[in-house]
Amino acid sequence: MDWFNNSKLFDLAKQGQRLTHIAAVIPLSFLFIFISQMGIIPVIIVLGILYGFSETGISLPEELPALVSGFWMAMQLITAFGLVYVILWAWLKFVEKRPFWTLGFELKNALKQYARGFLFGMLMFVGSVAILGVFGSVAFESGDSSKQGVAAIGGVLLVLFGWIIQGGAEEVLIRGWVLPVIGARYKAWIGLLVSSLIFAILHGLNPNLSAIALINLALFGVFAGLYAMREGSMWGISALHSVWNWVQGNFFGFQVSGTNADGGTLINLMETGEDWLTGGAFGPEGGIAVTIVLVISILITLFWKSKEKI
Repeated sequence: MDWFNNSKLFDLAKQGQRLTHIAAVIPLSFLFIFISQMGIIPVIIVLGILYGFSETGISLPEELPALVSGFWMAMQLITAFGLVYVILWAWLKFVEKRPFWTLGFELKNALKQYARGFLFGMLMFVGSVAILGVFGSVAFESGDSSKQGVAAIGGVLLVLFGWIIQGGAEEVLIRGWVLPVIGARYKAWIGLLVSSLIFAILHGLNPNLSAIALINLALFGVFAGLYAMREGSMWGISALHSVWNWVQGNFFGFQVSGTNADGGTLINLMETGEDWLTGGAFGPEGGIAVTIVLVISILITLFWKSKEKI
């Protein structure tokens, strides 16, 4: 497990003139996300003008075609998370004095790593659904025929672009910057622990959060950190995170960390079992089925024997 303490991500982080102190990294990670989230304001204003405001904020009309709702879903994801890349670029350039690619975006093997991460993300979430199926805790749900199946393909694919930006942004901030900077300056395990806790806390305000959901968020943080450290790159884990959210919300039709995924769904499923297993209103990420998948994934990442890093 030499890759744990000597990950390529740590070497890349050391290419700058300085490594940000942990006392600054922690508050800055929250500040960077907060500033980025402000980017969604123009889209919210436009949606309010077009479709009206409600007491709970903006809610897209149910009668919107999948392609249209998918477009607006993608725009919300892109504008809410896109600024993360710009903020990190500026911080690296003017403070740490290193190029953006040192966050783990070397071009060598990039396509292979991204495709592999995309496949792993799909398999992991399919595994979670399979566990629910074994326990008889998932069933097909009837819905608007124009927003599911073949009719929804356009919207579902459009939303994928938004998930790619969103998933990649969270990964580049937490696993591309927080983890390597702390890990390289202090200890690898400190970087992994702190980055995983920050990731869980960042989702702490999501609707319908439960104790199991919070544990799963931390476990995903541990898994994602180990995956990125072992691969020494951000391409694979960025793809995995993005496709995990996309498959969860727009392939199977579940809640994504307590929030709805607009744009339609290819297979419309619903949880039918106990909340502790299915996650209830938070979605599968709040249930034991996902806990099992994450624990297995962590063990595989730690102990899988291969000639490659992952």
